[in-house]
Amino acid sequence: MNYTVKTLLLSLLFSICSSYIIQSQELYFPERGTWEEKTPDVYNINSSLLNEAVQFAKEHEYSGSRDLRQAILKGFEHEPFHTILGPTKKRGGPAGIILKDGFMIAKWGDITRVDMTFSVTKSFLSTIAGLAIKDSLIQSSDELVSAYVWDQTFKSEHNKKITWRHLLTQSSDWSGQLWGGFDWADRPPKEGTIDDWKARTLQTPGAVFEYNDVRVNVLAYSLLQVWRKPLPQVLKEKIMDPIQASTTWRWYGYDNSFVTIDGLQMQSVSGGGHSGGGIFINTLDQARFGLLFLADGKWNTEQLLPENWVKEITTPSTANSNYGYMWWLNKKGNRHWENLPEHLFYAAGFGGNFIVIDQKQNLVIVTRWLEPKEIEPFLEKVYKAL
Repeated sequence: MNYTVKTLLLSLLFSICSSYIIQSQELYFPERGTWEEKTPDVYNINSSLLNEAVQFAKEHEYSGSRDLRQAILKGFEHEPFHTILGPTKKRGGPAGIILKDGFMIAKWGDITRVDMTFSVTKSFLSTIAGLAIKDSLIQSSDELVSAYVWDQTFKSEHNKKITWRHLLTQSSDWSGQLWGGFDWADRPPKEGTIDDWKARTLQTPGAVFEYNDVRVNVLAYSLLQVWRKPLPQVLKEKIMDPIQASTTWRWYGYDNSFVTIDGLQMQSVSGGGHSGGGIFINTLDQARFGLLFLADGKWNTEQLLPENWVKEITTPSTANSNYGYMWWLNKKGNRHWENLPEHLFYAAGFGGNFIVIDQKQNLVIVTRWLEPKEIEPFLEKVYKAL
């Protein structure tokens, strides 16, 4: 390599690193119990238009019952044998936070109220997998899960082919029963009967995306086998305490999801609130979690997640261009928001719970109990203000 080419490459590398350092330095990381606010005008954001977006969120509350036990039973009434197995909680009204560079530029509702967050829990669960890779408890997402889980969970000819990646991208087509729930009974097709669903042809792992909470709970159970301690404890020690979250959040499983690990009884948590359980959390703590991912898994100077983790979780899976490692992606596909940036990624849960992240604009948008079909027009109003 001649001197000129070498100099240019070094200059380019220095420029990229400097840009990353500057971006990291620009982000504000709030200490526990505090959060500095700035007016949108500081960033040349139109306050009037931003207020319109906030008002829109407040006026378009999720139409389901505030008694979430009733909302769950109604929402999944088409599923055979569906029942509530874990705790539920009556919810509050619409709430949200918008961050720019880590600073709070908008807020609404009761942002300190702890509520269920349903499938937003899945993005927390995939984070536990990232931590396992960081700590070398799992060497790669492409390893077979059967190498770590020695019981009958992955013993069948189909299930033994499943990797961590397949579970994280919801493309495993794992077949079986866990905590009384059958994989085929979770969000079954509109066509056919129970006999048809039971006798379906299994898809090659990695080939077909299917949103399925039983399989998500299999991932949680498998990660418990890896960590050998309760996943809420892992999350607290490795993520929530370092990002100085409150101590009000909880992560539940089901009444029947207790197992014995190394002679100790532990609860295998659920990856959502489909049958109750999952993470119960306030809006402020969700915003802290979003800020961690805005900063590529780094909080201040501490790298909490693998350096390439955000890139990995936001890489479209083979089975679904709109889904990574339990984060939704705004790419071309069935779940594409046409008038919004394609680099957005987000966590989403039943009842209109969202954590939306824009790394190019340094934005984190948390909204709760927004009618789900209104998330796109709400975000369009936010971006109109920028």
